[in-house]
Amino acid sequence: MILTQMATITTTTGSTTGVGQLITIKDAECKTDPEFGKPPSERTIEEHIKSGVINLDKPAGPTSHEVVAWVKRILSVERAGHSGTLDPQVTGVLPTALLKATRVLNYLLPAGKEYVGIMHLHREVSKQELEERIEKFRGKILQKPPVKSAVKRMLRARTVYSLDILEMDGRDVLFLTNVQAGTYIRKLCHDIGTGIGGANMKELRRTRAGPFLVKDSHTLQELADAKAVFDEEGGREEPLRRVIIPVEDAVTHLKRVIIKDGAVEAICNGAPLAVAGVQAFNDGITVGEKLAMFSMKGELVAVGEGIMGADELLEKTHGLAVKTERVLLDSGTYPRMWKSSNMNAKTG
Repeated sequence: MILTQMATITTTTGSTTGVGQLITIKDAECKTDPEFGKPPSERTIEEHIKSGVINLDKPAGPTSHEVVAWVKRILSVERAGHSGTLDPQVTGVLPTALLKATRVLNYLLPAGKEYVGIMHLHREVSKQELEERIEKFRGKILQKPPVKSAVKRMLRARTVYSLDILEMDGRDVLFLTNVQAGTYIRKLCHDIGTGIGGANMKELRRTRAGPFLVKDSHTLQELADAKAVFDEEGGREEPLRRVIIPVEDAVTHLKRVIIKDGAVEAICNGAPLAVAGVQAFNDGITVGEKLAMFSMKGELVAVGEGIMGADELLEKTHGLAVKTERVLLDSGTYPRMWKSSNMNAKTG
């Protein structure tokens, strides 16, 4: 019964939070030139794949690296990567980026995660006793990574946003948890068990990684079938476009800054974004925050770090707003509107 309930939960769970209201700060009548760039929905299938991401439902057995290797073979692409490694026996959401879209992977790693799993207790424990023990692991915790991990084994502070018992069947406990990135669920189960006679993680499935939800995920077989349809049915694109999503959908957890056409080419060449180039932004932006810079057509131009907070963006007419870190849009997509001798200052 407990495994049946786990299967039901993992097809429906998952939620994301908004990033704030979009505020237009100036030039309300500013328009984008239809001659340059294009909305993500209008990309050719080749362009779509080149800047695509797959919300992949990893099966039990292979490593995350092996799953990515299969994706590369299925699509015949030279480069792909995943965000947030899952152990071989763990299933669920494994965001996998293709080609240019791999540039956003580092910005997915810090995003929160959700898991549903089964913890096996080493002795009979009442639900009340277990609840009292689990309460100690909600909120800020200190955790040392397990022996088999890719990071240095030292105590690290992590946040467990929620940890709920869904069902108990003898010594098996079905649980649902939302945690900060970098929290080891296997170690969490072990640490919970140390005060009640021992426990271990029996089964685990990741149901959310940042904006990626398990209910929207696709299997390797679905990807292979979509590619077969494209190859065998005269280039029919719809199945591939369902499985592969635009890179823009991978950064919905980041606040965004909308930039004017005249600023795009400078950003594509690594220049910081000046206030003069900002058309709109999400409220609540803070200095040092990672931000997604979008064109007025909805293209992800680059990801960067905020130099100004929301209040400054509203008040100032000069200065640098965002430091460009990773560029996604190809240079030459929009016309050059700046002089090379003054590139760092004129991005608007």
